[in-house]
Amino acid sequence: MKRIDLRSDTVTLPTPAMRAAMANAELGDDVFGEDPTVNRLEAMAAERMGKDAALFVASGTMANLVALLTHCGRGDEVIVGDKAHTFVNEVGGMAALGGIHPRTVPNPPDGTLALDDIVGAIRGDNVHWPRTRLVALENTHNACNGAPLSPAYHQAVYDLAHARGIRVHTDGARIFNAAIALGVSPREFARYSDSLSFCLSKGLSAPVGSLLCGSREFIAAARRHRKMVGGGMRQAGVLAAAGIVALETMIDRLADDHANAKRLAEGLADIPGVALDPARIKTNIVFFDLTGALTAPQLAECLARDGVLIGAMGERRMRAVTHYGIERADIETALGLVKRALV
Repeated sequence: MKRIDLRSDTVTLPTPAMRAAMANAELGDDVFGEDPTVNRLEAMAAERMGKDAALFVASGTMANLVALLTHCGRGDEVIVGDKAHTFVNEVGGMAALGGIHPRTVPNPPDGTLALDDIVGAIRGDNVHWPRTRLVALENTHNACNGAPLSPAYHQAVYDLAHARGIRVHTDGARIFNAAIALGVSPREFARYSDSLSFCLSKGLSAPVGSLLCGSREFIAAARRHRKMVGGGMRQAGVLAAAGIVALETMIDRLADDHANAKRLAEGLADIPGVALDPARIKTNIVFFDLTGALTAPQLAECLARDGVLIGAMGERRMRAVTHYGIERADIETALGLVKRALV
């Protein structure tokens, strides 16, 4: 029985081409700046984002932490959405390790932060208050059905922040999903971000790693913070090789994941006991709620017995994520099993 794992796009396995590239990667010591494969990946990432430089790190969480440490000092404040991954799912690293104070504003269902809310959260010059140094966006927004934020919105936030001497960081873990969904270059998001991170290990299917992109000066400072948090990985070209293949071969196919997510959402919406608006599904993440007798953990357990894994995000809420390795037939199988369990 094939296991259909829809818990996350982090469960993707590297492609055969990635495995071959990893086995044959040219290596050196990256902490000394001497790993040619890492250097090539960083140059590719910077070029894709239209930035001066990039830094290879172990994870998206590390990329965001390093970015926040580089932008902010202890006691500084970052404006961030109340559903943002950096606030909810990164173990409070900005506060615990950086002494950075999060100022949350609401994330509506489209994943944005209202411009008026951002303005209202910016601190004035008062000895009692932390200094507002940064606005942090997330694109696509995980907790908001994988919503893609438009380049126009990025520009509006960037202009607002820069007019007040504040920088902008984008947690772009799935920025290529946003680019494919909106039909634009990822540079259109990056040009309105002082720094932008993206993951190789989600929809792009590499086994490990993220990139942090920005100006040459910013990345030089970020490299020091990467070392501080234990991110120097020595012969990291073994991992970077898979990232190069990911950037070369895995971006356009994200459209297949979006189409499969749309089909999954439409099918779920037709099942009694499921609450879901398929119109909100723009990329590869599908949240849905249960309205009948079964709870989310109970349904997850029931489905797992038949080889379908879907994440329970509470008593009634579930999340399914499409990715490399999930085909249209798998979506139909999952839908059939959900319907059998609920109807």
